[in-house]
Amino acid sequence: AIESARLMGRGERDEADRAAVESMRSTMDDVEMNGTIVIGEGERDEAPMLFIGEQVGQRLPGQPEVDIAVDPLEGTNLVAKGQANAITVLAASERGGLLNAPDTYLEKLCVGPGAAGQVDLTLSPGENIERIAGALRRKVSDITIVILDRPRHDALIEAVRAAGARIKLISDGDLSAAISCAVSGTGVHAVMGIGGAPEGVITAAALRCLGGEIQARFRFRNDEERARAARMGHTDEGRVYRTADLAPGENLVFSATGVTEGDLLHGVRFFGGGARTHSLVMSYQTKQVRFVDTVHMFDRDKPPAVRL
Repeated sequence: AIESARLMGRGERDEADRAAVESMRSTMDDVEMNGTIVIGEGERDEAPMLFIGEQVGQRLPGQPEVDIAVDPLEGTNLVAKGQANAITVLAASERGGLLNAPDTYLEKLCVGPGAAGQVDLTLSPGENIERIAGALRRKVSDITIVILDRPRHDALIEAVRAAGARIKLISDGDLSAAISCAVSGTGVHAVMGIGGAPEGVITAAALRCLGGEIQARFRFRNDEERARAARMGHTDEGRVYRTADLAPGENLVFSATGVTEGDLLHGVRFFGGGARTHSLVMSYQTKQVRFVDTVHMFDRDKPPAVRL
């Protein structure tokens, strides 16, 4: 988060992503684990590090086997333009605890704990909005749905408007929005629409920790993506994957740190001699959700004045 935040607003989306990837990868070398990247920056021939299947960690005898899903920088465009809600994200579990999803798209429906178990992806947006409103004991006109602002969502946007709900269109960052819908006080009640499949698995890990729900089904763009998914065992395009299908692990952990200022997390704030970060850390097994405010002192010999 710190390394990518240094490039905020400079219009260099690829450089911001590279900074986040390199920093996250180097940090993993110090972790006492036998780790495998199951969701990362792409296939080995497309990404120099954090690629799917890469072995990470100290990898010493007796260290735990861990599957890891990463999004080193969700919102590269947001960082490049200095806009809100860019985060850096990691989810992990015991071996086999995260679905190995191909780099394609999922149609998603995400809700928080109050509406979990009440929605159905196979229903229309209007029907689901009615169910969400009923579960939360609110008027439909008080419900806010987050949707990625893409041409593919024109019909979805019209359907949500016709139902009478409020809409928050975002340019990027549906993972951050999905987490927000499961946290009280953010003003977000659901996320609908088509977004990245890898991000959907990471979202599932977060929502499982928070008691929320995601339902999703694959939306392939071409036969190449369909074949790649088939090699991973995903052949039923009509199947609706639920939270525990995407993130079935019993030892799930999730962490996100704000890069730019956001609805859920503060961005990285620099000051003389250091920086301050704001992170969300969750564990499914221990039922803990922690917000961690950290001051990083780069020059320990000349500590900065720490202010609240």
